[in-house]
Amino acid sequence: MTGEREFDVVVFGATGFVGQLTADYLARSAPEGVSIGLAGRSQEKLERVRSGLSGKATDWPIITADSSDPKALSALAERCRVVATTVGPYRKYGVPLVEACAQAGTHYADCTGEALFIRETIDRFHEAAQESEARIVHTCGFDSVPSDIGVLLVHEAAKADGAGDLEETTYAVKALKGRASGGTIATMKIMLDEIRAGPALAEVTDDPYALSPDRTAEPDLGPEPDVTAPVHDGDLDTWLGPFVMAGINTRVVRRSNALQDWAYGRRFRYREAIATGPGIAGRAKATALAGGVAALLGGLNFAPSRALLDRLLPAPGKGPSETARAKGYFKIDIHARTSSGRRYVCHVAAHGDPGCAATSVMLGESALCLALDADRLPPRAGILTPATAMGTALADRLRDAGHTYAVEPA
Repeated sequence: MTGEREFDVVVFGATGFVGQLTADYLARSAPEGVSIGLAGRSQEKLERVRSGLSGKATDWPIITADSSDPKALSALAERCRVVATTVGPYRKYGVPLVEACAQAGTHYADCTGEALFIRETIDRFHEAAQESEARIVHTCGFDSVPSDIGVLLVHEAAKADGAGDLEETTYAVKALKGRASGGTIATMKIMLDEIRAGPALAEVTDDPYALSPDRTAEPDLGPEPDVTAPVHDGDLDTWLGPFVMAGINTRVVRRSNALQDWAYGRRFRYREAIATGPGIAGRAKATALAGGVAALLGGLNFAPSRALLDRLLPAPGKGPSETARAKGYFKIDIHARTSSGRRYVCHVAAHGDPGCAATSVMLGESALCLALDADRLPPRAGILTPATAMGTALADRLRDAGHTYAVEPA
């Protein structure tokens, strides 16, 4: 990044549901002296958001820019060190901003869960971002910070102990309470429409190494399907059911391994699921979970049932109430067995609705990390992941923010 920048961080999409939460988090948590701006397409709405913030944030500058205006986005990118964007669905609205940041040498963070969007930005802008020394970091929310940072920390612990490479690794959701926002539902519908319209796109999303920097260099470990039906894990003594975010999180974690020259290991096998417990009860819960996920995806994929669901699910710009957000939480254990046979577990947890309240913390801290922690970040640029762009510096920030990331022998 060359030259002085007017802003350390600009929140783009600050009038959206998660954008407002991110702006509010930064207003309460950003260190003194950090310069922050709010950006979006409506001056009036931005002023309304700003007026509801605390302290000096009521004086934060406002920048008007539309996601479809390349000149405005280029001007925005050139004014700041980091753009944190919540403007999605990202494949529909986000590509021009990534291009602007890659060209301007501006760091970028989003909370996308769209594999096709990430694949497109890798193919189109990775080299430009490397040349400009921009860190373009996707999935800086519940997709996929707990997964990506948690696995990195397990790897670091095993490495420090001389315990060998990671092999069988399972991300098991132990408890989760939260609701999807309208933006998340809108993104799911667009992704299903894209896959239905283009079989080649379905092949990309089905590939466990869809985000690899070099697909031909990936190891052949046999089938590595996502969990879609009840599976019993004897080592963990629990039944596993499908986790809807596994489709993106597993690809991100595998990209992190490859970007680090397969530091986790060439026999690193990774899956994500919801742990439903042992015995008949656990199996019944996993079966019900699998049926529920299939029904939701099927309902969104079929026009008549989608129309019905649209009346029941939150619309874009809407999400859980403040009371509901405060009652949300997640608890996750990432279990890993190494090549030496040793086992580790990383406990990951946070209060707040995962998809909005906790995500606003993750996105806000990612933006601050990129803006303020240059001397602690891995020496990389391009289209990166949370682990490869920020690594343990982000883990430390999230711990300070009240999130749990703790590794121990299992």
